[in-house]
Amino acid sequence: MSRIVELVRGDLKAAVDEKTKSGAQRYFKEAITVYGVNTATVAKIAKERWKQVKGLEKKQIFALCEELFASGVMEEAFVASDWLPNIAAHFERSDLETFKRWILGYIDNWAKCDSFCNHTVGDFMMRFPDCVCALKEWAKSGNRWLRRASAVSLIVPAKRGMFLGEAFEICDLLLLDGDDLVQKGYGWLLKAETEKHPGEVLAYVLKNKSVMPRTALRYAIEKLPVEQREQAMKKD
Repeated sequence: MSRIVELVRGDLKAAVDEKTKSGAQRYFKEAITVYGVNTATVAKIAKERWKQVKGLEKKQIFALCEELFASGVMEEAFVASDWLPNIAAHFERSDLETFKRWILGYIDNWAKCDSFCNHTVGDFMMRFPDCVCALKEWAKSGNRWLRRASAVSLIVPAKRGMFLGEAFEICDLLLLDGDDLVQKGYGWLLKAETEKHPGEVLAYVLKNKSVMPRTALRYAIEKLPVEQREQAMKKD
């Protein structure tokens, strides 16, 4: 165990809140492993320990993050996910394979998926927009987290008006997915796209509402005006 990871674990153990610990499982269908530290405190710990990490080489930072992910503990994954966007300017195209490997190997619930993909993979895609085609392959995976990742990795770029066409292509691939967590993931992506492209998202939803799972549909239209939401929810 590296010294920095040992210190992070000590910080987390010292910050355990029994109420947070006892209530954490209710948000997940899968069994989770947690210390029981609220997310704001985890973020503070990550920020403080980053001071000791930021001077390291990218390879060393990746190794620390992998050690944290590999533990299986939720808060440790969150620390890694907080650190990685800090070095987004140093990402290389080859790093996407590492990110994919981490998702397949270490991501086992929606919170780990979202905390990692929203910013780390999202920042990667903004840095290398030509790599977005890889997400379309992820959307075809038999791994539910890689499929969810294909959508939620574009949420931050979507809020900036990016990747609308690619988002629709990914949603097409996920449209009939039977996994509710994948449905929520692509519904969330559509919702994010409404911030800059509400008309296009409404048109997409209206075109597909007869087959789109209601879970995805409700997420997608959440930020549209009331009359448009009613139009989308109305059964033909």
